[in-house]
Amino acid sequence: MSTNVNRRSAIKGILAGTAVLGIPSGFSALALPKNDSGIPVGLLKGNINHSVSRWCFDSLDLDTLCIEAKKIGITGIDLVGPKDWPALKKYDLVSTMCNGAEINLVDGFNDLKFHETLLKNYTEMIPLVAKAGYKNLICFSGSRRGITDEEGWNNCVVGLQKLLPLAEKHDVVLVMELLNSKIDHKDYQCDRTSWGVELAKRLNSENFKLLYDIYHMQIDEGDVIRNIRDNHQYIAHYHTAGVPGRNEIDDTQELNYAAIMKAIAKTSFKGFVGQEFIPKNPDKLASLKQAIAICDI
Repeated sequence: MSTNVNRRSAIKGILAGTAVLGIPSGFSALALPKNDSGIPVGLLKGNINHSVSRWCFDSLDLDTLCIEAKKIGITGIDLVGPKDWPALKKYDLVSTMCNGAEINLVDGFNDLKFHETLLKNYTEMIPLVAKAGYKNLICFSGSRRGITDEEGWNNCVVGLQKLLPLAEKHDVVLVMELLNSKIDHKDYQCDRTSWGVELAKRLNSENFKLLYDIYHMQIDEGDVIRNIRDNHQYIAHYHTAGVPGRNEIDDTQELNYAAIMKAIAKTSFKGFVGQEFIPKNPDKLASLKQAIAICDI
């Protein structure tokens, strides 16, 4: 991938279908090699742009994950920082959700005492994301620690407003993840769609959006499709995982991911849906292929 390639060109590539592999558009899909899910390689439907979170497959070295992702038709890897971007570029993959500027998940923008460090980190990282040709940079509210909703919103606005001019200059989107506070991230403040949307409204910038994690929001609020439909304009990225357990998104769990993907597609969403489940199947790649087949509506 050339250094000036960006997320838009990656999306255009997957929508082009056979062009991903350099195969003429008239080439028969029946003649193409198929992966283990029976999907012709490089011929996903294009209604959903697929990525996968690096950490869920950290038992595989990054080169192997990139090679296998390409075979499936995945065009991006989530949650990798600058040191791993050269590997992604080698395989013509996009860093679909960059990380590395955050302190951690609990020390975030809702607490003023972390702002000095966060402002330094994000001020340094935003230009690097842009220079690499990427778009999304993750951020977190942090834990409540007794902070009220109003204080959390106000503190996040104070910190993020200082970064938004730089983000706008470099066409980078700061993306705050919605995480459940019931099971996995006790006391996390941005734990409801309504909380994240209120912050987005107060910031009123196209360079601040939400990462709607379907797994997390099913746990804390449910009503997933309605919340997506009503708030899609504030969402830049989606994550998946099975509920309960955060494992495969197959029929052993309660969410209907095909229906959720159809709802996302109906909003004209052009970003990425990242697989972020923890495979129970010893053949982790088979689970990943199955998840893409389920979500490729």
